[in-house]
Amino acid sequence: SHCLVTSHVVAEGFSFSWDFRPYFREAYCQEHHLPFKSKNELAMEMIRNFPAYEDEQVYVLMDSWYSSKKMMDTCNAKGFHVIAAVKSNRKICPQGIRVSMAEFANRYIENSDLHSVTVKDKGRFRVYSCESPLAEMENVKILLSWEKKFVQGKTPFCLLCTDLTLDVVTILEYYHVRWEIETSYRYFKELLGFDQYQLLSFKAIERYWVIQYLTQNFLEHQRQEWSMSSPLTLGDTVRRIRTESLGQLVVYVYQEGLAKTPLKEVLKTLKLIA
Repeated sequence: SHCLVTSHVVAEGFSFSWDFRPYFREAYCQEHHLPFKSKNELAMEMIRNFPAYEDEQVYVLMDSWYSSKKMMDTCNAKGFHVIAAVKSNRKICPQGIRVSMAEFANRYIENSDLHSVTVKDKGRFRVYSCESPLAEMENVKILLSWEKKFVQGKTPFCLLCTDLTLDVVTILEYYHVRWEIETSYRYFKELLGFDQYQLLSFKAIERYWVIQYLTQNFLEHQRQEWSMSSPLTLGDTVRRIRTESLGQLVVYVYQEGLAKTPLKEVLKTLKLIA
C-alpha cells in the first residue's frame, strides 16, 4: 500500500484537491537511499510551495497530527493564519496557570463560563475561549468546546487559532471547512478508483494519481458551472456526465443507423472490435 500527504484548497465556492506527496517510512528510505521526510515535513513543503497572492489571507486548517510549532512557524513565514485541532494534553497558561487543556477544563471551567454557539446547520456547541501561549507557541486563541451541552469531566474538543481578531463562531465555521478534504478522499475512492490501480512501477502510479487529481478538479469545475441553476455534489456531477455520455452514444448509433453506416464501421469507431 501507499501513504499520501495531501493538501486541499477551498476558495470562492470551489473545492479543489491541490497537491500530494508520497510518504515513505524511514527504514524504506534508508534501504533505497532516499532522503526521509516526515509527514509534517511533507505538509510544510506543500505550504511553502503554495502560490498565494500578497493581498489575500490564507487560513491553513489541519487536524491535531500536524499542529506543531514548526508547522506554525512555516505558515507564519508565508503570512498564513492557522486554525487547527490540538490534543487536550497540550499545555496552556491562562491567567498565569500552566496546565493541560483537559485539566484546565476539569478543574477551572463551569457551565456559566461557556458561550452557546450555533454553527450554521452543524448544531449547537458550548464553548470556552481564551488567549494563551500554547506549549512552546506564542499567544494564540484557544477554544474548548462541547457538542450540545457541557459535561463536567468530559474531554473537550480543542482548537487553536493564530488570528486573534476572529470571533468564536467564525473560527468554528472556518474549521468546519477542513472536512472538505475528507469528502474529497471519499470521492477519490468511491467515484474515481484512486486506490484501485494495478501498476508495477511507482512512476506509473504517480502518473495515475496526477490524472486522478486532474479528473476530480475538472469535475469540481463542472460542478460549479452546473450548480448555478441548482446545487450539486461531485457525485451528482459524475452521474450527470455518465447519463449525458450514454445519451450521446445512443444518438450517435441512431444517426449512423439512419445513414446506413455499416455495422463494422460503427463498431470500429466505438473501439468495440480490433
